[in-house]
Amino acid sequence: MMKGISGGGSRTVLITGVGKGLGRALALEMAKRGHTVIGCSRSQDHLNSLQSLLSSSSITHLLINADVRSNDSVQEMAQLVMDKKLVPDIIVNNAGTINKNNKIWEVPAEEFSAVMDTNVKGTANVLRHFIPLMIAAKKVEEAIIVNMSSGWGRSGAALVAPYCASKWAIEGLTKAVAKEVPEGMAVVALNPGVINTDMLSSCFGSSASLYQTPQTWALKAATMILNLTSADNGASLTV
Repeated sequence: MMKGISGGGSRTVLITGVGKGLGRALALEMAKRGHTVIGCSRSQDHLNSLQSLLSSSSITHLLINADVRSNDSVQEMAQLVMDKKLVPDIIVNNAGTINKNNKIWEVPAEEFSAVMDTNVKGTANVLRHFIPLMIAAKKVEEAIIVNMSSGWGRSGAALVAPYCASKWAIEGLTKAVAKEVPEGMAVVALNPGVINTDMLSSCFGSSASLYQTPQTWALKAATMILNLTSADNGASLTV
């Protein structure tokens, strides 16, 4: 069994959806701890503001304008990462979206597709292009892949059926891919818990503010992710 890497050297951590919310908070926390961050977002403005926060670091981080929903976009990102010799040790598939609260028969087809395209296909696109990079770079013995799930990926909730379906898919995808990766790698599904983000506000309205901030969450999440080992492969975990 490999050792947890929180006490080890600097790691390269790829985080999708770093524009805001959990992804942004986790990127800042990982950078603060001396790890190299590769982050992607569809919003150049969000990337620019994150870059300004990271610029005080002595480490050069890589922020990429990419859309995980697009296989071509993820392929280009993987090529750029390879060219810069920044193959990740850890991947956090964080990019996600949620439908507006609605009964399934009132959710427009395009909105259902948007949730699936980001949450499921986006994760699959990253796995498709980055697992081969990790294997080729012989990073198998220290490779950790975290697929962001949800409590709603393990139970059902009214009005968010598309989101529930996408996160149940992440749980199943994780368990299957865990059986496919080489020994030494770990692929886990991680339920972040209930955090005050834009997505929570979409479901809970103003009561979202009663929950912990992404920054508080990132302190715990970073420690947990950095301590994952090959023994965790296939697990469904919660921060």
